[in-house]
Amino acid sequence: MIDLTAYGYQPNGKPEEDLLPARVTAVHRERFELVCVQGPAFGRLKTGVYYGPEAVDFPTAGDFVLINFNGSGDSVITQTLPRRSAFLRRDPTPGRGEQAVAANFDTCFIMTSLNQNFKLARVERYLTLAWQSGGQPVILLTKSDLVDDFAAQTQAVEEVAMGVDTVALSALTGFGLERLAPYLQPGKTVVFLGSSGVGKSSLLNVLMGEDAMAVKEIREDDSRGRHTTTHRQLFMLPGGAMVIDTPGMRELGMWDVSTGLGAAFADVEDILARPCRFSDCKHESEPGCSIKIALESGELSAERLESYRKLKREARWSEDPEGVLREKWARNKAIAQWSRQQKNKKKGGRI
Repeated sequence: MIDLTAYGYQPNGKPEEDLLPARVTAVHRERFELVCVQGPAFGRLKTGVYYGPEAVDFPTAGDFVLINFNGSGDSVITQTLPRRSAFLRRDPTPGRGEQAVAANFDTCFIMTSLNQNFKLARVERYLTLAWQSGGQPVILLTKSDLVDDFAAQTQAVEEVAMGVDTVALSALTGFGLERLAPYLQPGKTVVFLGSSGVGKSSLLNVLMGEDAMAVKEIREDDSRGRHTTTHRQLFMLPGGAMVIDTPGMRELGMWDVSTGLGAAFADVEDILARPCRFSDCKHESEPGCSIKIALESGELSAERLESYRKLKREARWSEDPEGVLREKWARNKAIAQWSRQQKNKKKGGRI
C-alpha cells in the first residue's frame, strides 16, 4: 500500500466507492503511468469522457485523477481532478489550443545553460509562462563549470527577473546545489523547464543519486542540446520531494498569459501606467510618451521593450486571432489611404 499524500495528494471529499485517486507519473502517447494506494499502475482514458462531444483536457504529468483500478491490466482514468497549478503553452499542433506540460507543482525550475546557448529572451518567455502557471519560478543557470566568469549573465537575469531567486550551479561539480534545498522539501513538487541540452537530466540524476535519465552530449559547434527526455515524467527523490522532468521544448508559444506577463514585466507595465502627454498615446513616437522618456533616460532598454511587445502580440493572437487579423486589415487600409492622400498632394489634387 502507498500513502498518496506523500505524493502531494490532498483529499477533498470521498470519491465514489469504485474509484481510486491516483497521480500521473508519466505520459506516453495513449497510455499513462500512475501511482495509487495499490502501488504503480498503468491507465488509459475513458473514451466517453475524454473523446466525447464535451471532451475534457487530457491529464498530464503531475495531475491527480480518479481511476477504476485494474490489478491485472490497464486501469481506466475517468476524471482529472482540479489543478492547483499548471504550466501551459500553445499546442504545437495547429488548431489544438493550449497544451498542459505539467500540473500540481509548487516550484518551476527555469533552466538555462551558461554556455553559448544562453539567451535572455528565452528566460523572459519561460518566466512569463511560469508566473502564469501558479508555481513559484526559480531560475537555474546551469553548467557554471563551463565558464570562467558568469557574473554578467547572472546580473542580466536578475535585472529582468526581479524578485526571483537566481542560482548558478553545476551538476558536474556540485557547485550551488545546496541552494536548491528549500525547494526540495518532502511532499513538494518541482517542474524542470528549459530547452534541450541545458542539463535537466544531469541535474535529475544528481538529485536522484543514480542515473535515472540518459544524458547526451551537446553539439560543440553551436552548444545546442540533443533531446534526452522523450516524455513527461514525475520522479520521487530520496528525500521525499518530487520532480517533473519535461522534454526540451523547441516551441514555447504564448497562451493566456495576462497574469504572467504582468508579473514578468512589472517594470514595463509600471512605465506604461504612467501618464503621457496625450491620453490616446500609442507609446510609439509621440512627444511626452512615458515609454519614450524611459528609453531615452536608460530606465528601460529597447530589447526589454521589444521582448514585452513580442510576447504581448503572441498572447493577443492566441486569445483572438480573428480580432488581430481585423486590426491588421484596418491598419493596412489606413496606411494605404494615407499613402494615396500623400500622392494626391504631390500631384496638386484635392483630398
